[in-house]
Amino acid sequence: MASILYQRDGAIATITLNRPEKRNALSLALMRELLDQLHETGHDATVAVVILAAAGAVFSSGHDLSEMVGNSEDEYKALFDLCSRLMTSIQALKQPVIAQVQGPATAAGCQLVATCDLALAADTAWFATPGVKIGLFCTTPMVALTRAIGRKRAMQMLLTGSAVDAMTAAQWGLINEAVPGLELTKRTHQLSRTIASFSSVTVRIGKKAFYEQIDMPQTQAYPFASKTMTSNALEPDAQEGITAFLEKRKPIWKGRDQ
Repeated sequence: MASILYQRDGAIATITLNRPEKRNALSLALMRELLDQLHETGHDATVAVVILAAAGAVFSSGHDLSEMVGNSEDEYKALFDLCSRLMTSIQALKQPVIAQVQGPATAAGCQLVATCDLALAADTAWFATPGVKIGLFCTTPMVALTRAIGRKRAMQMLLTGSAVDAMTAAQWGLINEAVPGLELTKRTHQLSRTIASFSSVTVRIGKKAFYEQIDMPQTQAYPFASKTMTSNALEPDAQEGITAFLEKRKPIWKGRDQ
């Protein structure tokens, strides 16, 4: 059985983690398959938005611990380097990635949620970085978690391993919304269709610029943003959008096939 599944609904692509019997643990095979699919999807100009979902009751329990006993230093480094490459690939993807979290997301699974550009979760989902409980601090999940929810809240999760419910996760900024479970897929697709209705060129420029400026000092971020917005303004879709607004009509985007 494939570790991931891929589906298309118009301009929306859904990639589903498909190891429900293993709580969608991020095995080496799954991470490699997911990286390959993200690479392929990123080069598909007909895809405007990517949804990252999961089969079964658990979104992801993190690394597959059965692959983490008695390894060499090189093997552990290769595993964590692969996971880090997966996370950076999600944010480097041209299209926005929305996590659709139907159940618990722990350790590297929580990292996966924190890494995605947006995240919606069922109100029964919960999140934790419990590595401290088994003697392996969630150091790589810490990178995404800290950037999503800030220092004190991240340290609370990392040092205690305690679970955070979906409503708290939304308040903290780990996810965007907590919704009733039966409405999760519908709400995720509503959000996806909204984003997909805009110029793909504009969205891709915006996503790339967001991650480039986020860690810059403000004195660097403003010149960078000004330069980016200037190049964006020269795009045909920007000219079409401004003209359409002034003419009180819907824009006709040209950039989807570029």
